[in-house]
Amino acid sequence: MGASAPGGWFARMGPIGHHGAMQHPAVRLVVLNYNGGELVQRCVAHLEQLDWPRERLDLVVVDNDSSDGSDRELEQRFPKVRLVRSGGNLGFPANNLALRDLDGVDYVGLVNNDAFVEPGWLAALVDVLEADPKVGAACPKIVLATQFVELRIQSPTWRPPGDGRDLGVRISGLRAGGADLFGEAGFGEGSWALEPGPPAEGPFRWLSGDATVRVPVAMGADAPASVEVRLAAAAPTRVSLSGGAAPVEVDVSSEPRWFAVPLGGAPHDVINNVGSVLVAGGWGADRGFLERDRGQYDDAQDVFAWCGAGVLFRPEMLADIGLFDERFFMYYEDTDLSWRGRARGWRFRYTPAAVMRHVHAATSVEGSAMFQYHVERNRLLMLLKNAPRRMVLEALVGFVTATASYALRDVVRPVLRGQRPRFGLVRARLGSLFGFARLAPAMWADRRRLRARQTVPDRAITGWAVRR
Repeated sequence: MGASAPGGWFARMGPIGHHGAMQHPAVRLVVLNYNGGELVQRCVAHLEQLDWPRERLDLVVVDNDSSDGSDRELEQRFPKVRLVRSGGNLGFPANNLALRDLDGVDYVGLVNNDAFVEPGWLAALVDVLEADPKVGAACPKIVLATQFVELRIQSPTWRPPGDGRDLGVRISGLRAGGADLFGEAGFGEGSWALEPGPPAEGPFRWLSGDATVRVPVAMGADAPASVEVRLAAAAPTRVSLSGGAAPVEVDVSSEPRWFAVPLGGAPHDVINNVGSVLVAGGWGADRGFLERDRGQYDDAQDVFAWCGAGVLFRPEMLADIGLFDERFFMYYEDTDLSWRGRARGWRFRYTPAAVMRHVHAATSVEGSAMFQYHVERNRLLMLLKNAPRRMVLEALVGFVTATASYALRDVVRPVLRGQRPRFGLVRARLGSLFGFARLAPAMWADRRRLRARQTVPDRAITGWAVRR
C-alpha cells in the first residue's frame, strides 16, 4: 500500500504552493449518504481525523432521503458537520447540492459514504493540485475495505452448447468458523457473473478451469486456519483446492456439497481503483480492479479519469465544464464528467500517497437489477453525449447484437428444447435500451453544445482507450 505523503503539509518549511507559508487551502469534502447506517458514521469519523486543520476543512453530508435514521445520528454524533437534505433520492448527482456554491473554497472533494480515508489522504491530494494548475482532479489509491487470502480452485472444463464459455465447477457458498463469507468474497478473473440457482442451492457463480476466490479477512485480524467452500458440477469431476497450505483433492458432483480447505499465508490488500480507464469500445473501468496490491501502482501518473468514490477537484474545472449530469442518477456520471474535462484540456492525476478503503458497491449492490439497468443505459448515454460518432454507432450495434445473442441463448433455445426460458438478462437489457432511447434526444442536444466548446481533438481523448 502506498504510504501517506511524507510529513504532509505540516512538515514543509517555507512557502506552501500558491497559498503561501503556514496557509492551508480551504477544502470542502462532500459525503453523499443514502441509508449508510454505521458505514457513513465510520466514514465521517475518519474524515474528522484527517491531518488537516479543522478550521480549514468544511465537511458536508448530503443526505439523499435516508430512511434508516443515519442522517439523525450524524447530526447528533458530528455537530461540526453540515447536513444538507436533498428532499428526495436524487442518486449520485445529489453531490451537486454541495458543489455549486464554492466561494472561498480552494478545493472540493467527494468521499463515498462506504469509504474510509487514511489521515494523510487529503494532504497528498492537495499536493498534486498545488503542483500543477492544469490538473483538474486528483485521485487516490482505493483498496477494498477488507484484506484477503486466496483460494485457488482448479478443475476440468466443459462448454455448454451455444454458450461459448469454458465452465469448470460452480460455487454457491463460502464460510469460516460458521460465518457466511460468500457475499464478501472476491471474484475476479476465472469467475463468471452471479446467477440465480434453485432454492436448495441459491445464487451461484460458474468458475473456469483455474479460478481464484478471495477469502475476506477483517483488517487487523488473522486469517482463519481453514475455510469451507460449497461446490457443484454439471457432471462428477475431480477438483483441486489450494489455500496456500497443503492442496486438497475432492470429488464434486451435481449436488452442492461443502468441502474444507486449509489456509496459509498472510492477508493482503486488493485494489478497487487507481484511477479509471477508457476501455476500447466505450466502457469505463477501474484501473487495477481486483488486482493484488504488490506495489505495482506506487508511482504517481496521469490517468484517463477518476472514480467518484474518492476525488479532489479544482473548482475552476467545475466552473468550466459543469457538474454531474442529474439524468444519469447512478453510474457513468463520473466518466461523463471526466470526458467533458478532457475535452476542455484538463488533466487528471493519480497519487498512491493518498489511500482510502472502500466497501465496493455497498449501496447499489453490484449485479442487482438497478445496477444493470443504469450501467448499460448510462454507458450508451455517456458515449452519445461525448464520443465520436463511429464509437457511438459501434456501441449501439454491439449492444443490440449482444442482446439478441442473449435472447437466443436464454429464451429461444430453451423454448425449442422444452425448457423454461430465462428472461431476466434480456428484459434488463431491453429496459436499458428503452431508457437510453427516451433520453437520447436531450443528450444529442447536449452533444452539439459540448462539441462547440471542445478544445481537444477526439483522437487525443480516445487514444487513452485500452484493450481488455
